[in-house]
Amino acid sequence: MKFRWDSRYLRLGVTAFAVVAASMLFYYGIFHMGTLILGIQYFMGIMAPIIYGIAIAFLMSPIVNFLEQKVIYPVFHKKEITLQKKGQKVVRWICVILCVCFLFFVIYALVMMILPELIRSIMNFIYSFPDYVNAVRKFLDSIVEKGWDLDGNTFDILNQSSQKAQNYLTTTILPQMQGMLKNVSAGFFDILTFLKNFIIGAIVSLYLMADKEKFVAKGKMITYGLFPLKQADFIIRSMRFTSKTFIGFITGKILDSAIIGVLCYIGTTLLDMPYATLVSVVVGVTNVIPFFGPYLGAIPCILLILLVDPIKALYFAIFILVLQQFDGNILGPKILGDSTGLSSFMVIVAILIGGGLFGIPGMIIGVPVFAVLYAAWEKFLFHLLARKDFPRDENTYMNIDRLNPETKEPVQFPEKPAKPKKTQAKRRGPSSRFWDIVWEDLVKIWKLLCAVIKIVYAKIYCTCVSVKRRITKWYQGMKKNRR
Repeated sequence: MKFRWDSRYLRLGVTAFAVVAASMLFYYGIFHMGTLILGIQYFMGIMAPIIYGIAIAFLMSPIVNFLEQKVIYPVFHKKEITLQKKGQKVVRWICVILCVCFLFFVIYALVMMILPELIRSIMNFIYSFPDYVNAVRKFLDSIVEKGWDLDGNTFDILNQSSQKAQNYLTTTILPQMQGMLKNVSAGFFDILTFLKNFIIGAIVSLYLMADKEKFVAKGKMITYGLFPLKQADFIIRSMRFTSKTFIGFITGKILDSAIIGVLCYIGTTLLDMPYATLVSVVVGVTNVIPFFGPYLGAIPCILLILLVDPIKALYFAIFILVLQQFDGNILGPKILGDSTGLSSFMVIVAILIGGGLFGIPGMIIGVPVFAVLYAAWEKFLFHLLARKDFPRDENTYMNIDRLNPETKEPVQFPEKPAKPKKTQAKRRGPSSRFWDIVWEDLVKIWKLLCAVIKIVYAKIYCTCVSVKRRITKWYQGMKKNRR
């Protein structure tokens, strides 16, 4: 007897096995959640190089396409040279290697700009701490000279606090800065693991970018083989929309942040700000995070400049505010356009949820992920409305009371009855005009009296202040003579 794979009993057996297996997995997942999470973390640790490689290839693919389509192939077309498959493969590998080298150069440049400036800033703060204390003392002395009476214990408390803070900085923080290599060696294994995964991921990305068309074709073959035609077309369209949304947002945001970092460096250099390079790198890197990124980067930079020069810190805050307004209203829309299709409220929700679940990476990728989910929800909602023959235009549902159950047309709110027009005021007689003139004269006299009172009050206040200063100087002179 010939065995039939499409028999009803076989389908029932496979379905029963799948139900039992899913029930067991569900039970294990509920009551052994810790073990399941550890297993997932272990699996993700094994797959980390592959994940890094996919992410690097995904981000570098637009650069590879740009080099091929806008730089190299136009040169061959001008010279009327036709490349065969081997020549195209060589061009692809050259573009891929250039992109990976460019990635490592950018990472090296950022690290070499940030680390030395950061260490130098911390060391300068520690060694300049006594100068900050003296500046506070001078400020308090100036307050006393202006007539303010301070308690004698104020300077003692200030001296004790400054001494304790200086001892803490010199005995605790400074040795830790000098022994940074010892602290780094404690977590050397984690750093080495990350570098190993990143380097292997970069190697994996080479092969992914070199044969990306083949991988995409294999994915489409699997999709059409597993799903019916309509579902497969829908999945491929959704993946294409997801890729377009992620690429458009991430590449646009990186370009926008790079331009903001360069403009910040130019502005801080012209304004003669301290730590111009460090501040510009921090502002440019944190600008990758939508909405909250500029403020997350500007606040520590303002505090850092405040320790050196408070006036320049105020100028820097104003400069960053102007720069971010330029980015949010002019530069950002020009570069990003409508790549996400989300409103400002949706962007804030996406950042908060992504940051709460996955930290800073979640804040960066939360917006494009939420844009994809929102687009899927809109398509599902349009499908539900179309099944009921309801209008799908959002503007149709504004200011409507209900939908007509027969015609499916919107019914507007009933208009409010118009207010009756006010009757014109009666003409006023000579007596009413007379009292109007009298009232205007009284108002003028009252304003004149208020001005005189202000002048007298200012004179009395100045006299009292000068008398207070003289009494304070006399009292301080009496104290010195008694001593």
